[in-house]
Amino acid sequence: MIIETHELSFQFQKNQKLLDKVSIHVPEKSIYGFLGPNGAGKSTTIRLITGLLGEQNPGEISLFGKPLSEQLPFVFSKIGCIIETPTLYGHLTGLEHLKFVSKLQDTSDAKFDEVLELVGLDHAKNIKSKKYSLGMKQRLSIAMALINDPKLLILDEPVNGLDPQGIIEMRLLLQKLNRKKDITIFISSHILAEVEKLCTHVGILYNGKLQFEGTMEELKKKNNKASVLVEIAHLNDHFELIQQHFENCIKVNENEFQIQFSSKDEIPSLVNFLTQQNIAVYKIQPQGGLEEWFIDLTKQIKTL
Repeated sequence: MIIETHELSFQFQKNQKLLDKVSIHVPEKSIYGFLGPNGAGKSTTIRLITGLLGEQNPGEISLFGKPLSEQLPFVFSKIGCIIETPTLYGHLTGLEHLKFVSKLQDTSDAKFDEVLELVGLDHAKNIKSKKYSLGMKQRLSIAMALINDPKLLILDEPVNGLDPQGIIEMRLLLQKLNRKKDITIFISSHILAEVEKLCTHVGILYNGKLQFEGTMEELKKKNNKASVLVEIAHLNDHFELIQQHFENCIKVNENEFQIQFSSKDEIPSLVNFLTQQNIAVYKIQPQGGLEEWFIDLTKQIKTL
């Protein structure tokens, strides 16, 4: 495992436990999504993993198969990390930022142009960062984190504040780094829909406790409920009949209705029924996904 914690706990004050026996396992070459609402303890976990909170926790942290405490500070030569908002100097160009970081890390053989091309900023390397868009600033920060050719990239909420296009660009960039450079990526986020598209593995943190950990496929199997949004012709004429055959049927508007199934294997029965009744179908759209699963999970926790 690239990252492994064993019953990691942490609190700043008594009776204010931020993390409670959190054990995570991040496989090599994976994209691991660390999910949870704001205040769940994601940033605290990252600060502990990177040694920024010192030896204040009783849990065990291992990086690259060895205890973190035995590797500080040398382990950071293999890690690129961005926690919360990236810090840039507005009067420096993109290229100057990389040279500055390279000098701090004593990586004289850094390939600046290659890194800038990798994050899609080779065209803006001589432009001052104060003129960069937020998405460009995020990509420059990742370029700075890549300057030491890391094996592990840790990103805390990297798509915060980005517009839809910026989010897509960030997703494609991280997938490229993972596939072409074999970089293991640990990414915290509360934007569940994006993580579902990006990550291979996921850990769900809620109220300081790890509620689930596994692959995306394992999470899908655990949450096998299916919901579809259907648009048909003349809904008012057919809705009562549909509702007689499918109890979990809710009218959304004058053209659409939604049905909740216990399994996606039941969806073909709806399609067959509508066909047999000669009802014109304009759309059948799956609903839910990781966001819906997370909401269901947190509802279950609150009722315990």
